[in-house]
Amino acid sequence: MTSVMEQTSSISGILEQSDERLRNAGESLARVWPTGFAALDRSLGGGLRGGGLTLLAGPQGVGKTTFALQLARNVARSGKSVVYFSFEHDPEDLLTRLISLEAGELLSSRAPGLEQIRTVLEDCSVSTSIEERLADLPSGPEALAAVREYADRLHVHRATGTSTDLTEIQNTAEQVWQASGQVPMLVVDYLQKVNVPGPQTNDEERSGIVAEGLKDLSIDGGMPVLAMVASDRDGITSGRRMRVHHLRGSSALAYEADAVMIFNQKYDVVARHHLVYDVTNAEKYHQWAVLTVEKNRFGQDGINLEFRKYFHQSRFSPDGSQVTEQLVDDRLFA
Repeated sequence: MTSVMEQTSSISGILEQSDERLRNAGESLARVWPTGFAALDRSLGGGLRGGGLTLLAGPQGVGKTTFALQLARNVARSGKSVVYFSFEHDPEDLLTRLISLEAGELLSSRAPGLEQIRTVLEDCSVSTSIEERLADLPSGPEALAAVREYADRLHVHRATGTSTDLTEIQNTAEQVWQASGQVPMLVVDYLQKVNVPGPQTNDEERSGIVAEGLKDLSIDGGMPVLAMVASDRDGITSGRRMRVHHLRGSSALAYEADAVMIFNQKYDVVARHHLVYDVTNAEKYHQWAVLTVEKNRFGQDGINLEFRKYFHQSRFSPDGSQVTEQLVDDRLFA
């Protein structure tokens, strides 16, 4: 009975806890965590929520990791702690992406691209420091300095599908919390890769177990959790708009999540007449991604936002806006 009572609070007790938190309104107990994407923050009621699970989906190549890493960088840059669980990317690759992002923010079109920075950092013909390798690139030293400003607050956990389970995610979050004195935001890239011990289960069961565990972790720790999720075969069909029902384990995911955001290529989801009457729009639409807030327990949903892609610099423009064109679920044209 003791363990049950420890998890049970009267409203008067909750009032006291909330009053104490607000009187000591430290960043470590923030309820709303701005994402750094102004249009998205307005749509979400200020940003991601402590105690909330947010899912991010989209077809391959739409920029989910680029967006999530940039969001994590924005949060760390604001002074908060972040743990990025990377199942798909090497930590040094994420570092290279961050340097490219910062260079792009500093110099825009005149900045060196991701591939140029990667080539310089991976050159095995020389034995020099990272500072020396970036010294001759436009904005290279400044980009590295910008990364160093938040480097101690952005943690990357090299996760694997064979060993990283919910317990390891929780233990890592607690270690970062204790070491930094701050509640961290968690980014899981991606949910279906989280190991589920025990007998093999189907996608629906596995997704439900992981989503429920991440939701419990977010509530118990008062931390926001952002998890990327994979699609079924129908959701990755070219020219089709991905929706919530296309997610692997969709019913379990939709139930547990507080917010669901889905990326699509704008060219794939814009109505045909926008191209018929202005064929020059075709190339323009290829340069944008549409982020739809399909579920939002803390505010309005059904909102379509567009963000300009700068993938050669591993970033999106932070200045997004609501989509004005008509969108469709199936493009149905070449």
